[in-house]
Amino acid sequence: MSRVGGITLADIAEAQDRQHSRAFDPLGLPADLELTATGRHKSRSQGENHRYDPQTIHLLQASTREGNYEKFKEYTQLVDARKTGYLRSLLEFAPTGKTVPISEVESEESIVTRFKTGAMSYGSISEEAHQTLAVAMNRLHGKSNSGEGGESEERILSAGTDDDRSSAIKQVASGRFGVTSRYLVSAREIQIKMAQGAKPGEGGHLPGKKVYPWIAKTRHSTPGVSLISPPPHHDIYSIEDLAQLIYDLKCANKDARISVKLVSEAGVGTVAAGVAKAGAGVILISGYDGGTGAAPLSSIHNAGLPWELGLAETHQTLVANGLRNRVVIETDGKLMSGKDVAIAAILGAEEFGFATAPLITMGCVMMRACQSDTCPMGVATQDPELRKRFAGKPEYVENFMLFIARQLREIMSSLGVRTVSELVGRTDLLRVREDLTEQEKKIDLSRILTDAHQDRITHDKKHLYDFRLSKTKDEAVLLKSKTIRTAIEQGGKAEGHVQLGSIDRTFGTLLGAEITRKHPQGLPEDSITIHCTGSGGQSFGAFIPAGLTLRLEGDSNDYFGKGLSGGKLIVSAPENATYDPGENIIIGNVALYGATSGKAFIAGVAGERFAIRNSGVTAVVEGVGEHGCEYMTGGTVVILGPTGKNLAAGMSGGVVYVLDEDNRLYRNLNKQLVSMEAVEHKADLDELRSILTEYAAATGSKKAKKILDDFDGYIPHFKKIIPVDYKEILQLIARSEEMGADPETAKIEAFRAFVGGKQ
Repeated sequence: MSRVGGITLADIAEAQDRQHSRAFDPLGLPADLELTATGRHKSRSQGENHRYDPQTIHLLQASTREGNYEKFKEYTQLVDARKTGYLRSLLEFAPTGKTVPISEVESEESIVTRFKTGAMSYGSISEEAHQTLAVAMNRLHGKSNSGEGGESEERILSAGTDDDRSSAIKQVASGRFGVTSRYLVSAREIQIKMAQGAKPGEGGHLPGKKVYPWIAKTRHSTPGVSLISPPPHHDIYSIEDLAQLIYDLKCANKDARISVKLVSEAGVGTVAAGVAKAGAGVILISGYDGGTGAAPLSSIHNAGLPWELGLAETHQTLVANGLRNRVVIETDGKLMSGKDVAIAAILGAEEFGFATAPLITMGCVMMRACQSDTCPMGVATQDPELRKRFAGKPEYVENFMLFIARQLREIMSSLGVRTVSELVGRTDLLRVREDLTEQEKKIDLSRILTDAHQDRITHDKKHLYDFRLSKTKDEAVLLKSKTIRTAIEQGGKAEGHVQLGSIDRTFGTLLGAEITRKHPQGLPEDSITIHCTGSGGQSFGAFIPAGLTLRLEGDSNDYFGKGLSGGKLIVSAPENATYDPGENIIIGNVALYGATSGKAFIAGVAGERFAIRNSGVTAVVEGVGEHGCEYMTGGTVVILGPTGKNLAAGMSGGVVYVLDEDNRLYRNLNKQLVSMEAVEHKADLDELRSILTEYAAATGSKKAKKILDDFDGYIPHFKKIIPVDYKEILQLIARSEEMGADPETAKIEAFRAFVGGKQ
């Protein structure tokens, strides 16, 4: 049921009858049965009107490249006049009769600090385009968004320099691609992508032909192998789970704002209220417009709602529940002019995201072939030859942002408003246009224009959510230890002892973040060892870097080792335990989700969804629940016991060794992308023996010692699980190296041979 109306059953019937008559003439006359190209997705001269067409694209590019504001206004006059189905096209400003001099209105330089570029990952767009956006926004003191593809170390290193190419917003999405401690510590804002406007409820997908070696390196994956961001967030099934992730990320970087990206849909206001209570500092309401050209047609045109609806609902709901001053509300989705931004502010937004428009200023001509790696302008491609055509400059993006701010200032001046903060929520400054058609008049915009509150309520820093980090064991115990502080500052060894309970969430992460700040590459292995006893709370050891070892005698809850970034986690049952750890769950669900490097040795059984999206960790466990190693892209997992069903679903990289004593693995294995082999090659045997030896020494596992004592006898019961494509590209790399190629060249040659063979 539409909340704005606009069409009746009679209107629907009439449209269907008209369409039917085109194919089956009422008089029985011959009909032209050729389907016409409506231009709904790609522009057609006789098709639908689009706000972006050759004329508006030309004017936008020319104005921003020339720095010509008058030409920019020609562009905005065209896009604002287009009737292309936008609710805001039915609205106009309602001047109060009071104006203020333009000199008294908030400056352009101040306004652009509220502007952001959209979350477009390195991989979906080229390195040149990605960096250009970051440079432009850093110069303006706005924020660019990394998207979910991670960011190279070279760019992270540039943060704070005159050539700052690091994205201020680091996104953490369902796939956790490239999310490391260093990545998070470098952020000014960390964004959790719960949905995206173009295709809410669906995951992203980077085709294998765009996963070049340098993209695979950043994403901790395999060249040439497609990358899937699964639609469900495997560690988020409730608002409590989201609250835990918000807390995890705050511990990973206590100085960063935590943002949650929601899609504009009915009921989003209620969700936003929960997000505000969970501690988010920013809530982004993303409209259904815009989005990647790689999205399926059904997703682009039949999913989500206009941001006008979701934004108004969110603002009004937060005000009604006394939560509005806790958070900043942001919106995005085809913001193309100062008028769009002004209406967004009036409906409740304080910050604003732009994606398509900045891409166009850099050269995008809306070919809508982003997924094909054939972008002729070098914007949405990784092909080195096509990237040479990229002609964008940061100045073009800067001009666009400043022009939008200038136009917004002019509107504010005419409405008698001096600052953007004063404009937020002022629905009295909007009204429905009087020159609408009869069809347009059926649309009811009263819910959008409802005055949420007599007082203008916006974000207030005094009401920021208090995470009480000072009361954590990390801050109150570990970081107050002189020996640990000295080890962080000067290097060397240090140890600590802590008693834990289930309320000690995200233990070790604050300590790990301090290590990363001082030592971006981490410390030598086992530099700082923390001996823990008791029950580890949720997200034990999340995102910890190299050099930090957490030894836990006891058990741990869900999200154990989330995003492990080089550290080491060791869990074993107490010596006086009356149960057999090999037959009992010792850590919870979703362990090692999105882990990128490090080691995890668990002398017991893990719950469901173990090592999902593991992309580099070596882990040993004595049994797992359902959906283990799902979407894994790298690393090595050894399972010394039974598995639940659906093992290795969506697995595209890495290796899993399973002790299958009862020969039941074939029933539980998802065979879509992987093969099951005997462990017989010397390299595999040596690797397995080495891992088990280290595991037994670290945990004292009786089962591991038993296997090592009769290694040759147990080997026939082990199965090796390896993705078919991953195995093929490893063979291609090895072949190139045998021919004399260096490792980097071998990867490029293997990628080209692999992708070429798939086309």
